[in-house]
Amino acid sequence: MSTVPTTPGTAALRAARRRDRRVYTRSHPVLFALLAAARRRAVVRIGGTVLVSGTEPYRQALTRIPLDRTAAGTTGGTARELSEGGTLFDQEGAGHRTARRGLAADLGAAGVERLRPVWRDVLERRLAPLHAGREIDLVPLARELAGATVRALLDTTGDPEAVARAAAEVAAAAVRGHLPGPRPPGAARAAAAATARLEALLAPVSGGTAEPALRAALAVAAVNTTVAVLPRAAAWCADADLWDEAADDRLRPALVGEVLRVTAPSPLLPRVAAADAELDGRPVRAGDRLVLMARHAARAHDRLPDTRDPAPPAVARLVFGAGAHACPGARLARAQLDDTLAALAPHRPEVRRARVDRAAALPGWRSLTVRAAAARRSPENP
Repeated sequence: MSTVPTTPGTAALRAARRRDRRVYTRSHPVLFALLAAARRRAVVRIGGTVLVSGTEPYRQALTRIPLDRTAAGTTGGTARELSEGGTLFDQEGAGHRTARRGLAADLGAAGVERLRPVWRDVLERRLAPLHAGREIDLVPLARELAGATVRALLDTTGDPEAVARAAAEVAAAAVRGHLPGPRPPGAARAAAAATARLEALLAPVSGGTAEPALRAALAVAAVNTTVAVLPRAAAWCADADLWDEAADDRLRPALVGEVLRVTAPSPLLPRVAAADAELDGRPVRAGDRLVLMARHAARAHDRLPDTRDPAPPAVARLVFGAGAHACPGARLARAQLDDTLAALAPHRPEVRRARVDRAAALPGWRSLTVRAAAARRSPENP
C-alpha cells in the first residue's frame, strides 16, 4: 500500500471498547461481574474454585498442571455428556494426541490455504451490497462463512447456515452446563437433540473416519468462535477508525492479533486440576475448579489495541490457550479475520445498528448492521 495510515486516537479506541463491553454486560452480566471482580489479583481462591487472571499463572495452569479432561462443568465434561464420550476434548493419552495431530494437519498452513477460497467466496457475495450503498448485517455473513468453512473442512453437504445454527444451539447448551444452579426443565433433552441434529448435518460425503462427536466438537468450536469474533472485530475497526490499518498489508497482521486479543472470543476456560500444584505461590489441590480468565491473561481489559506497539505474541496468543491446550484452529481464525478486514477496509463501514445476542454461548452480536461510510456521505444515499 502506498498510503501511510494514521494512528487512531485514544478516545476512539475507548469508544470502541465501550461498545464491545455491551456484549458482556447485556448478554452475560454474571460473567462480566465475575471477570470484573477477579481482575485485580492474579490468583484468587473462593472455596474450591481458583480464579486465575494473571498472565503467567494462566500460562502455567495450562502447561504445568495436569488437568482432568472429563470433569463435570469443563468443556470436555460437557462434550462427553452431550455426545456420550469420544470427543476431541475428553480423550486421554495416545488417542487424544493422535486426534490433535490429525486436526493440526487439516488446519495447518496448507489446510488453511485449501479452505481460503471457500470463505472468500462468501465475503465477495455477502459484501456486494456495500458497493451499491446498501446496509448489510455482518452476523449472517459470519454464520455462512463459518458454516461453509466447516462443511469444506469436514467434507459434508450440510447447509452452511443450518450447520452454524445447530452448532450455536449445542454451544449454548454447553455453556448452560457450566453455570451454577439447576438446569431448566428439559435442558438435557434439548441439548441431546441439538447435538444429534448437528451430527446428522455433518455426516461425511466420502465416508470419513472421524467420529461424529469429534466432528461435532470441531464444528461447535469453529462456528461459535467465528460468529463471535468477526462482527465484534468489524465493530472495533469501525468505532476506533482502524480501517487504514486494515487496508495496509504491512499492519493488518498486527491488527488481526490485537483485535483477537481484545475481543478474547472465549473469555474464560473452565478446567479442573487433576493433581496438587501451586500457582503464584498459592496451593492448588486435585479436584479444584480452575476458572482461567483468558481475557485478563491477554490484557484485553487494560491494554487497548495498538498495531505499532502490539502486545507480545506470547501474550496475545493466550486467547487461544497455551501448550498442549492451545486451540488448533488459531491459524484458521487469524486467516479468516485477516481476509474479512481486508475485504471490509475499502468500504470503511460504519455501524448503523447493533443488537446483543443474549442467548449465544460466547459474547457477541445478534445483529450488527453496517454501511459504507462513503455511501452515507453520498448525495444519492443521504
